[in-house]
Amino acid sequence: MNGPESEETPLRRAVCPGSFDPVTNGHLDIIARASRLYDVVHVAVMINKSKQGLFTVEERIDLLRQVTAEYGNVKVEAFHGLLVDFCKQRDIPAIVKGLRAVSDFDYELQMAQMNNGLSGVETLFVPTNPPSWFVSACVFMAGAAGGGHVSHLVPPLVLEALTERLGER
Repeated sequence: MNGPESEETPLRRAVCPGSFDPVTNGHLDIIARASRLYDVVHVAVMINKSKQGLFTVEERIDLLRQVTAEYGNVKVEAFHGLLVDFCKQRDIPAIVKGLRAVSDFDYELQMAQMNNGLSGVETLFVPTNPPSWFVSACVFMAGAAGGGHVSHLVPPLVLEALTERLGER
């Protein structure tokens, strides 16, 4: 068979990067929305050896795999170094980032311009949906560590792991 019918359509691929320590409903909102727009969504968990996280990279990957399993087209992987190198190695042309506020945009626009200049990778900004728009990792962790009610901000599986981890401290 010749013509367009015989050619394989390339998969539309994107990456949602972050530390995901822990993964919140805001993160999941962005991942879910990206999974509806792209054939394959790579969730790239950043390894930062100079930063002590609440969860290990392996624990974050495991939690992410469990809470994104329903999407079917999400791959969770760790990465270190430049995100654009991760993208080039996997032939990913787009980064999907959630924006909570104008302050996020100021920083993320600079990163998007640098990433595009380095590699041609495009960045798509997705506004977060209420009620998760205000949640930053720092604010979330301060509330959780202080005994605040955070169950509405994370999936039940993550809340369970978080409660256990904070109880150990």
